[in-house]
Amino acid sequence: MSNPVYALNLFDVSNRDEYMAYSRRSAKEVQTHGGRVIALGKFREAAVGDIEPRSVLILVEWASKDAFDSYCNDPAIAELHPHRINGTRNYIWHLFDKLEDLKPILKDAR
Repeated sequence: MSNPVYALNLFDVSNRDEYMAYSRRSAKEVQTHGGRVIALGKFREAAVGDIEPRSVLILVEWASKDAFDSYCNDPAIAELHPHRINGTRNYIWHLFDKLEDLKPILKDAR
C-alpha cells in the first residue's frame, strides 16, 4: 500500500486570468486524482528563516505519490497545467511523506 504525500505549493500570482483558468478546474481534478486540499493561506509575515516569501500557500494531501503523478501526467488535463505555470511566478512545489510521528526523522539525525 502506498503512503500519502503532502504537496506544499508556495507561489505568487503573476497573471490573475491565467491562474483563474487553472483554479476553476484544478480543485475538481485534484480530487478526481486522489488529492485533497487541506490548507489555503495568504502570506502574513516571516517569523523565522530566510526563504523569500510567497503570497499564496496551498497544501494538498495526495493518496500516494502515484496519485500526485497521475494528476501531473494525465493527458486529459495536459492543457490545464500551463495555466498554473503562466499564472504564477516564484513557484515552489515540494513533496513530503506523511508521518504519524517524528521517529523516522529523529532516527536518521544521529
